[in-house]
Amino acid sequence: MGCTSSSSSVSKKIYNVGNKKKLSITEVVVFVPAMRIPFDFDIQRPLKGLIPRVIIDKLSAIRSQIVLLVAEYTGGTAYTELNGALEQYLSLALGLTKKEYGAEDKVEFKWKILQETRQEICIASSWFEVLSVLYMMAILALSEANSLLLPKDPMDAIERTVSEECKKDAIDLLIKAAGYLEFCVRGVLIHLPPDIKTKLPNDFQEGVLEAISIQILGQGTEMQLGLAVESQNASLSVKRRLACEQLSYFAQAHYCLSGCNMAHACGKKHLMFIKWKYLEAKAAAYYYHGLILDKGKAPSGHSNAVCCFLAANKLLTDSKKACLSFCLASPVSRVPPIWGVMKHLHEKIPEVASRKCQMYGYLLEQEKSLKSVPDLPEFSLSLRPDDYKLPEIDPAWDTEKLETKVPTLKEQH
Repeated sequence: MGCTSSSSSVSKKIYNVGNKKKLSITEVVVFVPAMRIPFDFDIQRPLKGLIPRVIIDKLSAIRSQIVLLVAEYTGGTAYTELNGALEQYLSLALGLTKKEYGAEDKVEFKWKILQETRQEICIASSWFEVLSVLYMMAILALSEANSLLLPKDPMDAIERTVSEECKKDAIDLLIKAAGYLEFCVRGVLIHLPPDIKTKLPNDFQEGVLEAISIQILGQGTEMQLGLAVESQNASLSVKRRLACEQLSYFAQAHYCLSGCNMAHACGKKHLMFIKWKYLEAKAAAYYYHGLILDKGKAPSGHSNAVCCFLAANKLLTDSKKACLSFCLASPVSRVPPIWGVMKHLHEKIPEVASRKCQMYGYLLEQEKSLKSVPDLPEFSLSLRPDDYKLPEIDPAWDTEKLETKVPTLKEQH
């Protein structure tokens, strides 16, 4: 599995210091797996004689254009241009998957991990090409979402302020990326025979694709919770529900990875990210659950609330350690400042836990032999991936098929 830290652009930035080159250490807001890009090769030779030359030339030209756009990628409007080229290429490449054209397994499509010079993977399957394009579109969307949540000036990183518009745009991109990946599982992997699936890289495993799609929704829910905290109209019940949903997403993502090969360095870092976000979500869920329980008048409600606050405080401490472990794992990423909803919770949870312990600690002493942390409520998950559908096959396929059809003996006379 390829692995890279999230960054404000797809390519890692290199800064010159005297005669030395220093690779920047990036910050992860949204988890962005390694970007795989097309590896230039002669696509015309294996397809010669099978499909019209004009389609071959178009496939080759757009694929090469994608490679060029990646090299020049800076985000923003460049994202729209690159994503548009990928959609155009996908519409054309889908024609290769149709059995009537006889080209489904005639081309060994080559892809590599961005920033790596060696060829990463080469598989003779048009459906693998479709899978790779959709995966690249998903990673692009994640990279763009990450860039929206990072400060443009590194000097502004300490006091992080992200506008509501940027948060909402990032959520939209996350939902779109989740839709691409969810379709990869239900609409593309099913077309790959077992022998091809065994050749796929680790990050194309079904469980990994599912996990990334689900954890993306978890991060989107985290941002929704942040917007709710900033809103005067959001109730405690809404905040608790969002925190519990966020927790469920990360629990499901971790479960999806249970049957995958995650023993490599990038797999371990991925698991560390999920653990970090899971602990943060659980701390938030217990905090808001405690606030609701504390509103009751019965002594048991207060003692249950204190248990929730203490659990939240412990989870918050554990999440800090998990964050540090994630950042130090290879590839190293910058330790992020506490911002958004977590900044609010880092301020409130220790203060509330301390104050409520002083007020109701005697209740815990009376019931300590029986007391345990209350169960969190369960909610149906509200954030869903985009319902992605493949584009129509480029009309050039039907046109050229008719134009190049070999006439029968009857048609010749």
